[in-house]
Amino acid sequence: MVKYILLTTAAVLIVAVIFVSVVYRADMKREHERVRARGTLIPSPYRGIEYTEGGSGSAVLVIHGSGGGYDQGEFIAQAVLGEDFRWITPCRFVYLRSTFREDASWDDQAHAYEYLLDHLGIDRVAVVAMSHGGPSALLFAVLHPERVSSLTLVSCGVASSSSPDQAGADRKGKILTSVFKFDWPYWAISKLAKRQFMALMGASDTVIAGLTIAQRLSVERIIDDMNPASLRSAGVSFDNEGMLPGERIAAIEAPTLIFHAVDDTLQLYHNAEFAASTIPDAKLVSFEHGGHVVVIVEQSTIRAATQEQQGKMGGYARTFVW
Repeated sequence: MVKYILLTTAAVLIVAVIFVSVVYRADMKREHERVRARGTLIPSPYRGIEYTEGGSGSAVLVIHGSGGGYDQGEFIAQAVLGEDFRWITPCRFVYLRSTFREDASWDDQAHAYEYLLDHLGIDRVAVVAMSHGGPSALLFAVLHPERVSSLTLVSCGVASSSSPDQAGADRKGKILTSVFKFDWPYWAISKLAKRQFMALMGASDTVIAGLTIAQRLSVERIIDDMNPASLRSAGVSFDNEGMLPGERIAAIEAPTLIFHAVDDTLQLYHNAEFAASTIPDAKLVSFEHGGHVVVIVEQSTIRAATQEQQGKMGGYARTFVW
């Protein structure tokens, strides 16, 4: 009897492993095909730049955050900007097919944005940034002020901190870097542990519990679309090793609008406070709740204010970073 139970259990496990393996391989094939289907890759002095563009109207450069790519940028463009804008969504250094030099910095990434705009024939853009897309967007405004008509920051990393909470945020960054090293672990987490991954992304239990069905589906789409992780791993590592711009942002001349949730546990609220106190005439819009997914939790408010600022800037292009 014991032998029969052991054989049956072994057979079930073998079938389960085969089934999961088949599903995993099919998902990875589909995800690789998805991200290779649309991007345009151009050479530059900073190596390859992959991007997509769409929509019509005022141009907006949409720059993704950690774990993203042009696909994440497209999601943010659709969620925040709507249909009345022309969006350009580059992959930052070593995300998907974008590449970089070994000694590259966020300054180089900012220069690469200028090269892309020159390639597209766009003179001046508005800039919107979120999370780890923030440093290069901020430096773009510092290094190329003549190209930036406005700057909008959503949950952005701006300056380092010595607070105890920063140590916890840094640990989350290191865990995310490890998770993104290989396709299999990230795929398994994205399928089986979405709630836990939301917490790792900087959303508290209260924020997660308060998500509407539509909001939860949006967060889950972001998580799912970060597959395949191996095409984003080097970018995540680059993000977590770079030096934040800090005091350099005092040189920003563009009108700046800042959105941040007080309870963000990945990019802490001090980033918003620092930016608001350092960038001349910057405006800070705070939310008590929303965590690092505030762009979804407070989508309507952020979308309306972003569109309003775009209108005030006379319809120039804008850069959005997630």
